[in-house]
Amino acid sequence: MNTQSKSGRKSLLFKSYIWKSKITWRLAVATFLTLLVMQLVFIGAYFFKLEVHYNQQILKMVKNEVMTSAVMDNMIKGSINPFDMKDGDAFKRLANVKGYRAYDITFEKLDEYGDVNGLNIDRFTTPEGYKQIISGKGHVDVLITAQDLNDLPFFLAFRLDNTEWHQGRLEETTQNAGLLIGLSLGSTLVILLFIGSWLLVPTLFLSETLRKASLSPEKPDIEDYPFKADDEIGTAVVTVQSLIRQNADNINRIKSAAQDQIHKLAYYDTLTGLPNRILFLQKLAELARNAINEDGQIKRWAVLTVDLDHFKDVNDTMGHNIGDAILRGVGKRLASALPDTAIVARTGEDEYAITVPMVTSITNAKEIGERIQNVIRNEPFKVFNENFQIRCSIGVATYPDDASDPEQVLKNADIALNRAKEDGRDTIREYVEDFDRAVQLRFQMLRDLRDALEEEQLTLHFQPQLDLRTGAVIGAEALLRWWRPDDSENGGTYISPGLFVPIAEQSGLIVPIGEFVLRNACRTAKTWHDKGHNVRVAVNVSGAQFHQSNVVALTKEVLEETGIDPKNLELEVTESVFMDDVEFTIETLMKLNQIGVELAIDDFGTGYSSLSYLRQFPIDRLKIDQSFIRNALQDEDDAAITKTIISLGHSLNLKVIAEGVEELEHEEFLLRENCDEVQGYRYCRPVPADQFMEFLEAYNGNLDYFKKQA
Repeated sequence: MNTQSKSGRKSLLFKSYIWKSKITWRLAVATFLTLLVMQLVFIGAYFFKLEVHYNQQILKMVKNEVMTSAVMDNMIKGSINPFDMKDGDAFKRLANVKGYRAYDITFEKLDEYGDVNGLNIDRFTTPEGYKQIISGKGHVDVLITAQDLNDLPFFLAFRLDNTEWHQGRLEETTQNAGLLIGLSLGSTLVILLFIGSWLLVPTLFLSETLRKASLSPEKPDIEDYPFKADDEIGTAVVTVQSLIRQNADNINRIKSAAQDQIHKLAYYDTLTGLPNRILFLQKLAELARNAINEDGQIKRWAVLTVDLDHFKDVNDTMGHNIGDAILRGVGKRLASALPDTAIVARTGEDEYAITVPMVTSITNAKEIGERIQNVIRNEPFKVFNENFQIRCSIGVATYPDDASDPEQVLKNADIALNRAKEDGRDTIREYVEDFDRAVQLRFQMLRDLRDALEEEQLTLHFQPQLDLRTGAVIGAEALLRWWRPDDSENGGTYISPGLFVPIAEQSGLIVPIGEFVLRNACRTAKTWHDKGHNVRVAVNVSGAQFHQSNVVALTKEVLEETGIDPKNLELEVTESVFMDDVEFTIETLMKLNQIGVELAIDDFGTGYSSLSYLRQFPIDRLKIDQSFIRNALQDEDDAAITKTIISLGHSLNLKVIAEGVEELEHEEFLLRENCDEVQGYRYCRPVPADQFMEFLEAYNGNLDYFKKQA
């Protein structure tokens, strides 16, 4: 190891995190305790050996004293009890004797004096022989056997005071304790210096490196390994540092790629690669910030929103693969046909937004719209050897003419686009303020309509339906009315269904409104039936109700709730609703037919119906639109259509009802054409439920009744 590495290790030993580390202190404590215990064991063994030696010296000393005493002479001479002699007191003069006891060969006590507690011969006797030395607290007991006395028939037990010896050993132990602790501490420090330099410092350096790397994986603030990696631990540290830096590079690359991908997903359309609505608005905001040119004039630019007409039909009939290919083709055409300064974005499923600076060569925003329209419709889109002719509606707004806020400019273009779609599609509309006012009025009406539903401002009026041959009232059509309170003299006004019903259908609010109509119409019909007037009630079902709600389940629920006979309920649906999804229509109509309700096609003749499908529908009645009836007397075409519908209905075994009968001549015309049922102002206007009951009570069942009323 070179000098730099050594100095590096030494400097690292004094890093604060080294001595704050738990492993450092665990290692230090474990080393210290190990060394201390080892020394204590060594000292203990030394003292044990010392005590054994001391006891042997004591035994030897006592033997010598006994063997040289006068009592020994008497015992040799064969005295019966030599310990009765005064010479026996000589044992008292032995060093440190606290007491003694003499036994004969039969262990009969011959003599004793002093402290003899525990000097019983049994205490010294073991299965292997005699234990001659027994240490006690402050004393040591010694047994001199007959063998020690040259086989004389006596046993002598002595108790000697060893307090002085133990006191000396304690003092020696106390003196050595500090030395032991100091030696253990010093040894611990030396071991730590070596182990720390070889193992602990690199390990803790690695731990600190990992800690710093975890705090900032992308930009790890780690120090270089300060010494040579010439062993396994050093190699591991250098390898880990290399992996940390590689990981940081990988994270940064992945993060950069992810950020690019997130940016792309957030600001670009994945299908066409064009900017999305968010990025388009940002571009508009950027244009607005730089709207003043070098001459101090405001730059003008056009914003156009483009919607592909009836594109949903392409997706539904040909599949999304075809639709996606067309959407990509439209994006490419728009990007290639417009100037480089133009920004083209895809802002919805089949919607695009475009902004183009109004430079000297482009002074009219509508011209841009016409160019876009021509680019899309002049050449069919060819996908999988199929040609698709696409049309589009375009809304146009101009900055700053129509708004100074970029988002408002785009909003105004959307408003103009909606007007273009309302005006028949495949057309261009430039924004005017009247469009915005119309939108605001529509939103306000929608809010008021929601309130009307909650506050029970909606009511039902009923218009009777009569059998043209018998004159009997056979039914009544439930018609929705909205009385909106206001501050006028009348306290409110009726809102025409022609105004609010389309708004309810577009917003989806028609579904709860339709449920309200069905429930209340059936409840009202039940009151008629309870009073003996067995007439059916006809309820219109909108396309949204038919497709967005479970009309079958709702009908069952209402019939059970109100208790009316299913045959006294007729559901009227326009033929255009029937043709949206023929299979679903047939399935739903079959289920309703199984319930027992009657079914009618409303406004028949105004839409398109396939006769092949019509004969599959389990319907009971065709309802001729009132526009044909009103003009049948003056217009031969309308008269011919009316006759054809009646004939068609009868050929399919269906009843035919004509609405819009206002004059006697209408009635006579329908009688001649053999129409089954009629409805119109000639008989009764739509009236509230109580007035309709009055009509039922007053009507005599003869059509001549209305001639008198006229």
